Amino acid sequence: MKRLLVLTAAIGLLAAACAESGPGGLGPVPTTEPPASPSPTASPTGDEPGEPSPTPTPTEAETMTYEVWFASGDGWMFLTHRTEPSDPAVGRASLLALLAGPNELERSAGVSSTVPDGTELLGLSIDDGTATVDLSGEFESGGGSLSVMMRLGQLVYTLTQFPTVDGVLLELDGEPVEVFSGEGLVVDRPMTRRSFEDLLPPIVVESPTIGQEVSSPVTISGTANVFEATVSISIYDAEGNEIVRTFTTATCGTGCRGTYSEAVRFEVDETQPGVIEVYESSAEDGSKLHVVRIDVVLEA
Repeated sequence: MKRLLVLTAAIGLLAAACAESGPGGLGPVPTTEPPASPSPTASPTGDEPGEPSPTPTPTEAETMTYEVWFASGDGWMFLTHRTEPSDPAVGRASLLALLAGPNELERSAGVSSTVPDGTELLGLSIDDGTATVDLSGEFESGGGSLSVMMRLGQLVYTLTQFPTVDGVLLELDGEPVEVFSGEGLVVDRPMTRRSFEDLLPPIVVESPTIGQEVSSPVTISGTANVFEATVSISIYDAEGNEIVRTFTTATCGTGCRGTYSEAVRFEVDETQPGVIEVYESSAEDGSKLHVVRIDVVLEA
């Protein structure tokens, strides 16, 4: 009920919140090989005015990794990544990945998207920190207030990962949008991450990602807003046995979001499927709260 009230308030204040600048400092910038920086020739879109950067010929060593924001089964936004050959139009690539939706592994893990099927990217330009995205009219179709807020949040978080993008303006079929969907959301000003912070789960796992092969020690990192900034971690083998239980501390907690990162050692006899769980341990009874489950492959 509390979250519903917050969501209702967020819808009413979206127009004012959209005017706030800055991506909010949440989530990593795209990388060539986590956690390295992206290729210096990469830019969010190849359509910006100005002199284009030289484009290298992609090789096995020249890849880019960027964020794509989807939705989890419990109604929060969910962060994942895509890695592909380097391309200066990385912003366009991230939007195409968003519109394509979760892959098979992510869907089997309960990851979904509120972006309507059939939505097409018609254009993307970036000017003075504002990305203008032109999508087909399907983007506005269907869904209630939470679905509408979530799809806008997915769009904004996916684009504002880039340091050149502070806010996002929306167009549909080439026409600027001032009021979005039948829910009547006012979006006539650039939307920022701050407009959609209430859709972030208490724990975000940035690394590793679903389906990733991990060796010991595996670095588990992300952001969290949990009691006393304590982030708990468990690793399970293919038989469901808990082989590691540990914790780390975020840089901020209990009402503020901080970052966390922990190198966790594990041991398995053979390479096998496994699960990494990141969660908050209840101060009352030790039960797991806000669990984020990442299916991985544990390397022997």
